Amino acid sequence: MEHVDAVIVGSGFGGAVAAYRLAEAGLSVVVLERGRPYPPGSFPRSPSQLGQAFWDPDAGLYGMFDVWSFRDCDSVVSSGLGGGSLIYANVLLRKEESWFVHEEAVPGGGYEHWPVSRADLDPHYDVVERMIGATPYPLGRPAYGDTLKTLAMRDAAAELGLDWRLPPLAVSFAPAPGEEPGLGLPIVDPEYGSAHGVPRRTCRLCGECNIGCNEGAKNSLDHTYLAAARRSGADLRTLHEVRGIRPRPGGGYDVEYVEHMPRPEGDDSPGAPRWTGPHAISCDRLILAAGTYGTSSLLLKNRTRFPGLSSMLGSRYSGNGDLLSFLLRATDRTRTRPISASRGPVITSAIRLADGEEGRGAYIEDGGYPAFVDYLVEGADMGSELGRAARFVMDRLRALMRHDSNLSAEISGLIGRGELSGSSLPLLGMGRDVPDGSLRLRDGKLDVVWTAETSGAYFERVRATMRRIGDVLGAEYADSPSWGRERVMTVHPLGGAPMGRHPGEGVCDPYGEVFGHPGLYIADGAAMPGPVGANPALTIAALSDRMATRILETRERRTAPAPVVPPAWDAGSPGDPTSLWFVEEMRGTLGVGRTDPHSRMGTSETDRFMFRITITADDVQRFLSEPDHEARAEGWIETGMCGGRRPIARGTFNLFVAGGSPDRREMRYRLHFYDDQNRPRTLAGAKDVHHGPPTRLWLDTSTLFTRLLEGHVEEGQDDDAKVLAAGTLHIQLPDLVKMLTTFRTAGPDGAEAIARFCGFFLGELWDVYRPRQGS
Repeated sequence: MEHVDAVIVGSGFGGAVAAYRLAEAGLSVVVLERGRPYPPGSFPRSPSQLGQAFWDPDAGLYGMFDVWSFRDCDSVVSSGLGGGSLIYANVLLRKEESWFVHEEAVPGGGYEHWPVSRADLDPHYDVVERMIGATPYPLGRPAYGDTLKTLAMRDAAAELGLDWRLPPLAVSFAPAPGEEPGLGLPIVDPEYGSAHGVPRRTCRLCGECNIGCNEGAKNSLDHTYLAAARRSGADLRTLHEVRGIRPRPGGGYDVEYVEHMPRPEGDDSPGAPRWTGPHAISCDRLILAAGTYGTSSLLLKNRTRFPGLSSMLGSRYSGNGDLLSFLLRATDRTRTRPISASRGPVITSAIRLADGEEGRGAYIEDGGYPAFVDYLVEGADMGSELGRAARFVMDRLRALMRHDSNLSAEISGLIGRGELSGSSLPLLGMGRDVPDGSLRLRDGKLDVVWTAETSGAYFERVRATMRRIGDVLGAEYADSPSWGRERVMTVHPLGGAPMGRHPGEGVCDPYGEVFGHPGLYIADGAAMPGPVGANPALTIAALSDRMATRILETRERRTAPAPVVPPAWDAGSPGDPTSLWFVEEMRGTLGVGRTDPHSRMGTSETDRFMFRITITADDVQRFLSEPDHEARAEGWIETGMCGGRRPIARGTFNLFVAGGSPDRREMRYRLHFYDDQNRPRTLAGAKDVHHGPPTRLWLDTSTLFTRLLEGHVEEGQDDDAKVLAAGTLHIQLPDLVKMLTTFRTAGPDGAEAIARFCGFFLGELWDVYRPRQGS
């Protein structure tokens, strides 16, 4: 089994921050993310694409919107590299100091208690804001001053005496820090480079933040923390969904996962869901950052494997006070008041409601949406649509009587002035609802027991304030359809594995470490003991940064982890197979259209290519004795021609296969994967080890002659396959040194297995390069 210092489940605000901090400190880190990567330009926009943009692998859906529906509430979360940052509205507000409550009674028993303070988090807030590039909306700058929804919120707050502000946003309005903002300008990559190798542009005010930013202006985690983590050596594995976790005897944890294999685009053939596995990986530290639902579900489903887990598991659930409402048909005296909610980022400004006699505190923020939604809104206004159609018919009849052939005015009237969409504004509320919900398993599936009833006073305060804002703007107030059905819709589910001062109060301590299980951490919304009140992204990230600091401070003081043991939970008995594995990285260039890796003839267009694979011999004795010496190869390849980093679906490695003459051997690599268009591809390569002077040894064993083939091509079928590119990859000396530190074994004869492997390797090299008579 592969073993690393830390496995991180999920790549949202908690997981991404932890991945960067630990990788930067030199720990070996693997991030397992169930969803896909989304480079700029790849987010769905057409109806057919949006129809596939949901997450349900059993139905063949691998999109980023994961919609949950429970008895009294609904929820939308994200699936993809970057987690919730792909679809959130960019707001990075700090939790109010007074909202870090202590032993505040909760209806039905118990209390809400935050074992951390604002002072504890402020240094970490600072770090995260700098890394993500938090900046307020540049309202006073050219091209931004006509953002009417922002001005409407400011005017309403001023008339009502409310606290209005421009919150920090994770959006690039300028090409680089300190430069002048502008629309659609090329963004300068940070020092750690680009996550996807795709150019990014500054915000165009298109209102598409919540469906994925195709400009790359949103500073989502794949462009910030995850890109930096990968630069520091973190292994980011997408379409890897964790199904099971358990402690290892002596310390550390095993993680069981499957690898999803989406069908190629356009392939609608029936069949079972496509995935490989289950696979397993072990680690010294396991960080759960799969979101409130993902983390809580994993702990609940694996609860029997974790003796002594706190009885608070599943408690303190809340929706962070989320409430969506609408202000419709705003007027300024007798005229329609333009608001244009589709222009700008989704959120630009916020009104803060402090705790007080009127109730628990909250934020009310302006909402936005993509411009194409304006057409849907107008189409839904049937009364106005019928009226315009009737006027069009009458005007056309009058024009015919006047022999007027110009239709321009009539068509303009038929389309309308967009008064409903242009003068309406969504409002987003969030704040301090009551965290008295619970998460549980029902027929093996996650269930939420929580209603808005005990938070009724809070919700009424927020709704009343929204009505007052609507009155100032001359607008009609409307609740969301879900509120009319007495259901809460939340995009900020929190709780389930709350932090506390002891196991009777929480599942994990104030640093996220689970009580009674050293090295197991919770780094997402599940750890919140109550609502954050403000948008929770920044607080989750700050807590993860604080957790990572604690891990790095204490790692030297802890005893060394126990030796790796096989998944069967024991060290093995005589006769059991011993497995061996190591990690190899190679990099180089492939010529596009070139068919012979030994030749430079053909196209001059080249693309960088690299792979990082874990090579595993499940039974060392069998591996050494069989003539093909075949082992598994798992990991990823990375190249721009295939859409960036792609997981390996199936891979094999053959060590020192006979190469056609007694003094020739080959090391063969065959890696099957899918490109970013879900087209099957094969990387087929071989190292040609043949007799010659000893000075050739390094060159022969470090050079891989490689071809990229169309399809998943099996051994022996290369001549019939289409060659897309060819070239050479190399292992660099620093990578070789690093590889030598990754050798691991599992089983009863670990030391002997490594000795046999090394003896075989050196013996084969001697057979090839030894001096021969007459040479």
